[in-house]
Amino acid sequence: MTAVPAPAPPPGATVRRPWLGLAVLLLPVTLMTADLGVLWLATPHLAGDLAPTGAELLWITDIYGFLTAGTLVVMGTLGDRIGRRKLLLYGSTGFVAASLVAAYATSPLVLILARALLGVAGAAVLPSTLSLISHMFTDPRQRARAVAMWVTALSVGLAIGPVVGGVLLDHWWWGSVFLIGVPVMLPVLLLAKVLLPEYRDPDAGRLDLTSVALFLLAVLPLIYAVKDAAHGFGATTAAALALGAAFAVAFVRRQNRLAHPLLELRLFRNRAFTGALLALLLGMTALNGVEYLVPQYLQAVAGRSPLEAGLWLLPGAAGLVAGSQLTPVLVRTVRPAVVIVAGLAVALGGYATVATVSTVDGVVAASLALAVIMFGVAPISVLGTTLAVGSAPPEKAGAAAATGQTAYDLGLALGIAVTGSIAAAVYRGGIPADAPAEARDTIGGALTAAERLPQGADALVAAAREAFTHGLQWAALVSAGFALVTAGLVWVLLRHVPPVSGSAPAERKDPAPDRSTGAAPRAPSGA
Repeated sequence: MTAVPAPAPPPGATVRRPWLGLAVLLLPVTLMTADLGVLWLATPHLAGDLAPTGAELLWITDIYGFLTAGTLVVMGTLGDRIGRRKLLLYGSTGFVAASLVAAYATSPLVLILARALLGVAGAAVLPSTLSLISHMFTDPRQRARAVAMWVTALSVGLAIGPVVGGVLLDHWWWGSVFLIGVPVMLPVLLLAKVLLPEYRDPDAGRLDLTSVALFLLAVLPLIYAVKDAAHGFGATTAAALALGAAFAVAFVRRQNRLAHPLLELRLFRNRAFTGALLALLLGMTALNGVEYLVPQYLQAVAGRSPLEAGLWLLPGAAGLVAGSQLTPVLVRTVRPAVVIVAGLAVALGGYATVATVSTVDGVVAASLALAVIMFGVAPISVLGTTLAVGSAPPEKAGAAAATGQTAYDLGLALGIAVTGSIAAAVYRGGIPADAPAEARDTIGGALTAAERLPQGADALVAAAREAFTHGLQWAALVSAGFALVTAGLVWVLLRHVPPVSGSAPAERKDPAPDRSTGAAPRAPSGA
């Protein structure tokens, strides 16, 4: 692959320029994870204002992840063709526009569409940042430092997101949390052309739009079926499953015929590659369902303010950071499969704790349990894509990295879809039949409906809090089941992978973008 070289620096440029460019790139990276945390805190508030149904609320939350996963590989190929810096600017512009629409959304449908645009924009931004970092820093040590700072920015965003969101929600309306993206992205738009080089591949493979359509037409009906099944398995659920399966078969057949497929399915013939991808998919599914529900529990059930809830979520971010830092040290002498399985065993203790929380005095237990879960799942975040890339041929490193990112993001979205649907079904079963319709959909709707009731408000609030807590408990049990399955698959498929020597879990030659994508290995991002 031949990359277009960066233009020569102007007279007077110094070695500081790449580091200034890195500072610009870290802004959107921090925003991506911070944006997730603030949305979880805002969920009870927007539910009370927009009155979405349970299904609409789930779509508001996870359409971002589904669209990110569905367009990630597409954006990799597009960036190779038009330039990484240009794609970053397009994505940043789209993120600002979608943030404004989301902040002032007047209906659940408008908010869902805005979140979908945010997902597509995020798929353009994140891979572009890491690819540009790999291109800007040619010295291996400097590149290692830059990538480490990129990983740190993800963790920082996860840590500060709930706190920033809590402050905003304590003083302004729920839409204010989406406005964070506007000032963060403005420096990127203003300084990118000055501080960042352009990078593109004139020999990039053709973007196969048919494959893009088939992929989305396979994924979205299957996700809809999962959500619809929460209301009972019926004809609509069966039709969605059949439709998604049919398009999935068509997608696989097309990829096997293309010289430059959108998704390199031949990589799945490698046992280690398949194991790493399954670990990412199922491990993130196990994590994100509980991680999505705990902020709602802290506010709607435990009665904490948004700021207090944000502070109680900080131990979870600390657990992720600690697990992420410990993992590279352990895999120098211990097989990656052992580290991952041991981490999941630790996470099971956290899931068990969440499964026992009550409507009274459950704040400390939920907060510490989330910290344990995120600490235990961190090895998958750190090692998943790196193991996938390490098991692929060097010329397919980019495709392997993009596939790993897709599995990661799809797992995060599936966590909300699967466990969120189960929690919603349990919640509805615990609400009295004579309660207002909005109370049967979400706990936010129940709390809003209770404010209008002349009598029986206390009973409705108590029933809603009890029902939501039971839903959270069932979600934790299901997540624990996913964790157990993940541990079994990792042990079967990855136990032959030896410990990794060196200073990082998988140091290999720079995974420069290939024709299928420009992505480099995914670092942990938490949620």
